[in-house]
Order: sequence, then structure tokens, then C-alpha cells
Amino acid sequence: MRMPRPGVETPYNEKSVSSPPPSTTRFRDRAEVLDFLLEVSEVASSTLDLDELLRTIATIVRRVVPYELFSILLYSEKKRGLRVRFAIGHPHRITQELVIPLDQGLTGWAASTRQPVMVGDVRADPRYLPTLDAVRSELAVPMVARGRLVGVIDLQSTRLNAFTQEDADLVRLIASRVAVAIDNARLYRKILRHNQTLRILTDLAHTISSTLDLDDLLNRVAHTLRRLIQYDAFTLYLIDEANRLLRSCYTLRFDNQTSSDHIPLDYGACGAALASRRPVRVEDVRSDPRYASSFPACRSEIAVPLIASDRVLGVLNLQSQRLAYFSENHEQLLWLTAPLLANAVENARLYEEVTSRQRRLEENLKAARDLQSALLLREPPPLPGLQVSVRARPAQEISGDLYDFFEHPSGNVMIAFGDVSGKGAAAALYGALVSGLLRILAPRQDSPAQLMRSLNTALAERKVGTTYVTLLIMCWYPERRMFTLANAGVFPPIVCRKGQIVKHRVEGIPLGLLDDRHYDQITLAVEPGDVIFLYSDGILEQRDPQGQEYGRAKIYRLLERVWDLSADQIVEAFFEEFDRFRQGAEIVDDQTVIVFKVQ
Repeated sequence: MRMPRPGVETPYNEKSVSSPPPSTTRFRDRAEVLDFLLEVSEVASSTLDLDELLRTIATIVRRVVPYELFSILLYSEKKRGLRVRFAIGHPHRITQELVIPLDQGLTGWAASTRQPVMVGDVRADPRYLPTLDAVRSELAVPMVARGRLVGVIDLQSTRLNAFTQEDADLVRLIASRVAVAIDNARLYRKILRHNQTLRILTDLAHTISSTLDLDDLLNRVAHTLRRLIQYDAFTLYLIDEANRLLRSCYTLRFDNQTSSDHIPLDYGACGAALASRRPVRVEDVRSDPRYASSFPACRSEIAVPLIASDRVLGVLNLQSQRLAYFSENHEQLLWLTAPLLANAVENARLYEEVTSRQRRLEENLKAARDLQSALLLREPPPLPGLQVSVRARPAQEISGDLYDFFEHPSGNVMIAFGDVSGKGAAAALYGALVSGLLRILAPRQDSPAQLMRSLNTALAERKVGTTYVTLLIMCWYPERRMFTLANAGVFPPIVCRKGQIVKHRVEGIPLGLLDDRHYDQITLAVEPGDVIFLYSDGILEQRDPQGQEYGRAKIYRLLERVWDLSADQIVEAFFEEFDRFRQGAEIVDDQTVIVFKVQ
């Protein structure tokens, strides 16, 4: 087998390699040989643990053939050569990275010819690759299973002609018995690794889909991926088109999160991966002119582009302190997971944008809510001859319902109650427009019908798409104990007198839809104790969990029971019963109630 050239330091001195060989088992007849081979077969087939199996083979061989140095080399189709998988007496630093081609050394010769090679004096054989100065003899026996090369059992000794033909025959018989077991153990280990890889990939897919926070996502991916690939540094770069940079978003080195410099788009292996839209694997960064030195201890790296919807988002870069660490399997694995990671990164970035917009929207809604609070009266003003109670409950942060009270120069009071089409900020802003126009126009008009006509004209001049407002305007004459009413699409107020519902009718077309409209006006005389109940359509249309609407009949029955209470008590009683009906069902429209109680 291939070992260090003469003069290379090894951890073994002359005394250690020239120690006397152990005692060996010799067989008296054919039956004992058969018994021994049967034992070898049983032992070899008793485990699928490759490490345990190779240790057992070394023990079995030593029972029958003395050696000082021992190794089992397994054939790698990917490397097209022999790699030391188990060794006794050989320096670990040499065997760890050693790959012997099939046309080199005694082990390579045995593997290529599939015949044992026994050399009594290695110094006289040109095929021998020099090893320790004290080595004199070598025996290399190939292992073949199912017609395929499995590997080579290699024995070395410090004595000349240490191995006999009988030794070669015995090792060959052992090799024939253990080759299938080794092949099975390797296959079993491959299946285990494959299953482990599938489990980790499943975990990785779950990790990728379990969070929309970019930092949390990359932290989880970095640690999950390390269970598959033992990298030393992980960095994810995202493209910054505006500045022509790869911006470092997350870096992990030796299990510690750290920072990493941003790099130009065409820089290093990452730039090459971007340009080619393919993975770039560098076995030795010190011999690659593209290497961008961001990790001084790095010896090898791999860069994989992150592509989502045919758009390159960035690059995943892994680095290792080991030379040529990243394999073709690593490349395939990363190329397989890169689209999942790219989509997750894109979703996380979109989520960040949506969250940012949501924060701005909430700030705008808060400003709109504060503005609406300033426009809408928190408490109704004192009205001579009337108790007044108001409660408004918006479906969203701000309401499209509106109400206001305007003192007229005549000493009477104008009362406005309405609902803007739609919900949310747009409805609230339109309601603010209506409120502003009302404050300007109310003092100039003598009746609700005139005020309604003027307001409709003003809104028609300022038409906003299909937006409109339903509105009820009432004028209270305290000295005459009388209301005048004009209606533009609002549910008419409910009047309850001593427990009886008083019927009346007042209708009209909503404001802002049609030009040059006239509105009817009625007079409503009231008596002490009368209750006037105003309500928005969000009250009638509220549904319970079974889908049943609240309706007007329930309001009638409630007022017939509680008409003799104060205005505040009536409002409180109404919402208690209303919420019992709702049973926690979602409020889908703004809900406003105003109750007047005649003194």
C-alpha cells in the first residue's frame, strides 16, 4: 500500500515495528480448517456495523497470520481508488486522506488483478511504494463479492519472507468469507445515511416552512444543515441591486453567529455562482484566484445560488478548514435544498415588507382614529328638555358611522346621524368631509330638509367614486317639545310612548348619489317620557353564531320593557341584550345607538 516516502516521520520506532509476532493458530487437518472458516462466516455475518466488522476481521487474521502492520482498504468508485478504512500501526494523518489508484503499489496491483500479491523483500520489488524503513514483507489479498471489487486486506512485517503461501491461502479464504459481509455492512451504512439524510431534509423542510422571520429562519437552517454537512462557516448573501452588492444577512462560524463583510456581485466563488446560476465548488481556495478571503482559516468552500421564480435572490456559501472537504454529494444536497430556502427567504422578505406596511397602516389608522375622535363628540352636549345617551362601536379601528349636534342661531338644535358607505379609513375620511360640511351649512339653514338639500349639492360637487352617505337630520324645538325630521336613507327612529311603539314614516335617497334632489320633512310631537331610539344598520344586520339577524322586532320588545328608564340605562340594557344575542360573533359593521328621553 502507499505510505510515506523514506525520511517521513512516523509515530513508530524500530522497537515497536520489530517486536516478535504473536502466536498463531495452525491447523492439523482439513476439518479444523473448515471449522475455522465456518466460524469466520458466522462472525462476519453477525453484525452490520462496519467498524465492528473490520475490527473483528483484524482479530481473526491475527489468529492465523502474524503481522506488525495491518490495514483494510475499501474500493471507492467515486474516487476510483482504494481508501484505508481500518488500520493498525499506520499513521492516522497519512491514512486519513490517502487514495491509492488501482495501478499503484502492491495493494493497487492486487486490486486490479484480483489476485493475492506476496513479496518476501519489498526492497527488491519495483511495485512497492516505500513505507517504514523497517518493513520487509507485504501480503495484499483482494476481496471480491458478487463479481465486484470490495477492497484489499493488507499485511506488513519487519521480517524478510515473513509470509508463506499457506498464509496467503488462509487470508484469501478469510477474504472470500468476509467480502460479502463488508459489502452488506457498507450497503447498510449507506441506507442508514440515506435515511438520516431524508429525516434531516424533512426537518429542514419543516424548519423552512415554520417561520417567516428572516433571522430566525436562517439561524434554524444553518444549524439544521450542519447535521448533514460539517461546515466551519455558513454565510447567506442577498443581492442588493441598488448598490451592486451581495449583502451579508447571516453568518455562523464555529457555532457562533457573527458578522461578515458585504462583497461585490462579481467577487469570488459567490460571484461565479451568481453568474453561472450553478453551484461552484472550490477544493483548495489557496490555489483558486477567485477566492475572496473572508475566513482566513478556510481551505475549501462551496457557493450555491438561491433562485426563486427564475430570479436569483442571493448565494449560500459554506466554508471548511479541511482541504477538498465539500463533495459532489454535498453539492447535490445543497442544490436540492436551495430552491426551498430561496422561496422561504423570499416569503420572509415579503412578510417583512407586509409587516412594515402593516405598521405604517396601523400608524395611519391611529392618526385617523385620533382625528375622528376629535371630530366626533365624545359626549353629547346638554340639550334642553332631553336626556341624551350615545354609544358607538366600530367594526374596525375607525368607524364610518357619524353623528353630531349643532346649535342653531334660533336657539334650536340640529342633530345629524348617519352612515358612510364602506368601512375603515376611507369611510371615516368621507364622514369627516360630511361633518365639516354640516358644521358650515347647519347654521345657514332653517330646516332639516333645506340643510339636506344643500349638503347633497355640496357632496355631488365633490363626488368620490360611488361613495355616498345615509343621513337623518332632526331639529329639536325645546319650547314646543317637537322634532322636525328629514331622512336620506337611514332607518327611521323608533319612538316608544309609555310602552307603546308610535309609527311614523320618513324616507329619502342617500346623499352624494344624485344631483338636485328635494327631501321631505315631517314633524314629530313628543310627550314627557317618550323614548326616541336611533340605530345604524350594523345593529339590525348583526348575526348570531347560527346566522340569524338581530332585526327591528327585538328593539321594539326591549323598549316596551325599559321605556321608563333613563337614556343611559336604556342604552346599557340594549347592549347587554344585544351582546347576549351576538354570543361573541364577529362585529361586521359599525354599530351606533343614540337614545333621547323627553323630560
